[in-house]
Amino acid sequence: MPQLTNRDIAILLNNIGDLLEIKGENRFKTLAYRKAADSIAHLDQDLFDLWQSGADLKTVEGIGKAIADKVDELFTTGKLGFWERLTAEVPQSLVKVLTIPDVGPKLVRTMWQELDLTTIAEVKAAAQQGRLQSLPRMGAKSEARVLAGIEALERREPGRMHLGIAWPPAMQIMAALEALPETVQVSLAGSLRRMRETIGDLDFVAATEEPGTVMAAFQSLPGVAEVIKVKPAECAVRFNSGLEAELFCVAPSRWGTTLQCVTGNKPHNRQLEALARQKGFSLDEYALTRQSDGKEFLFDNEVDLYQFLGFSYIPPYLREARGEFEAALKNELPAGLTVGNIKGEVHCHTTWSDGRQSVEEMARAALACGYQYLAIADHSQSLGIANGLTPERLRRQRREIEEAQAKTPGIRLWQGTEMEIKADGSLDFADEVLAELDFVVASIHTGLRQDRETLTRRALAAINNPHVKLLGHPSGRLLTRREAGDFDMEAIMQAAAKTGTMLEINAAPERLDLNDVHARQAIELGVKLVINCDAHHADDFDNLHFGVAIANRGWATAEDIANTRPADEFMALFTKIGNW
Repeated sequence: MPQLTNRDIAILLNNIGDLLEIKGENRFKTLAYRKAADSIAHLDQDLFDLWQSGADLKTVEGIGKAIADKVDELFTTGKLGFWERLTAEVPQSLVKVLTIPDVGPKLVRTMWQELDLTTIAEVKAAAQQGRLQSLPRMGAKSEARVLAGIEALERREPGRMHLGIAWPPAMQIMAALEALPETVQVSLAGSLRRMRETIGDLDFVAATEEPGTVMAAFQSLPGVAEVIKVKPAECAVRFNSGLEAELFCVAPSRWGTTLQCVTGNKPHNRQLEALARQKGFSLDEYALTRQSDGKEFLFDNEVDLYQFLGFSYIPPYLREARGEFEAALKNELPAGLTVGNIKGEVHCHTTWSDGRQSVEEMARAALACGYQYLAIADHSQSLGIANGLTPERLRRQRREIEEAQAKTPGIRLWQGTEMEIKADGSLDFADEVLAELDFVVASIHTGLRQDRETLTRRALAAINNPHVKLLGHPSGRLLTRREAGDFDMEAIMQAAAKTGTMLEINAAPERLDLNDVHARQAIELGVKLVINCDAHHADDFDNLHFGVAIANRGWATAEDIANTRPADEFMALFTKIGNW
């Protein structure tokens, strides 16, 4: 019986929460399952190992007796009677129906109970036939939105995952390969090495004189369910989770050439191959070959390969055929950012809204990351689902921030808000409330399926407010789950350039918003960007490298990212916003 991973358990508990919500169970019951799922997903140790050691699972945050008993049953039997009974009562396929953008649990329940619709295909057919309009509070426009949401789902690339899902197993595989005595060196490859926002499968390149031994170890990794390809120098496996991974093994002398080829992307590689031909060489995954006499030139690293062909080294994140060769010829590639360049976070949530830790706990975590400043930016009042703060609660929170500041003198704490830009275009707090705050992030969380003009007008209302310093996760997308809103990004960036309002690169791996393309456009217009983790827990600060990667893919330099500045310089920068 395959061992269940933390991710397996978290997915199951979230699915239970979804079905209970569709069923109409008490909200606090569904939240308990979601809280436990979130806690297990963030757990820094294997839940199975904890259980096997005899530890009390109730010591894990968010796990009470009922859920601990269910986890025990899962690990003991591989099954869960509660889940089997629940899915006998509520069709499991409704979990998928719930992924349709703008379709919530109540509508799913109504479609199921009134029209017996239990799959996305059935909902689509009913919408095309106009049958959804027979449901309460469903008119032609609402039905059209459901159909548009399904079409958006169908446009998503199947089988892809965001960086936050791909990264942990990739690091585990890397560690296992590096630990082999036969491995000289190993690297990520493919789209994960380029830090593309979504990943299809995992690629690795190992330098070794004993490829058979390394590939055998790869095929025997924990959780491998199936070996799906075996060749003399490469093999691919599928894990119990459905994740696929491929390993290329080459002699150390050829490692650089193979790594370059397997990293991609294809248009970049085609350009490099064409440039090699112009110089009289052919390039494949093993060597650079001189066409005149067939002599092979081997490279044990990528830097020498690029330099041999006349280019400065092109980092993996820039290999997207977006002008990198022209810049490399002139030695004009941007100096890459690192996590160490970031001096602070200005989009952090606490238990005052939907965060999971207190102000002081988040402050200490940020300080441990080396941050010089942290803005507490809990949600505003109209986002009730996130326990948004009223003006009165904001003022009470100020006292807690001041107390936390006294206990953590090594970091500067600011009070901010993530203020909702409401569906009618108005802002959630009056100007006199905003004037009391140190830093204001404005974001859109609801009504993201509005038309382009309406959505853009809402964003511009925030940008043109002198108290707003930063537009949070500007497109509103959730990778693999929700498409970006139909904003006029050009108009938004032009307005931000005019007012000085900063735009966010949100490092939460399900967001990565702005994306790399928009980040580069914003930089070219002179807009300052801020990389935030949107931290709801101390662990979320670990996501910073994802945001840095997006900035690098957008050709950013430290000058382009506002929070690379020390506290006083950053404060001077954002204080100017609104004084136009």
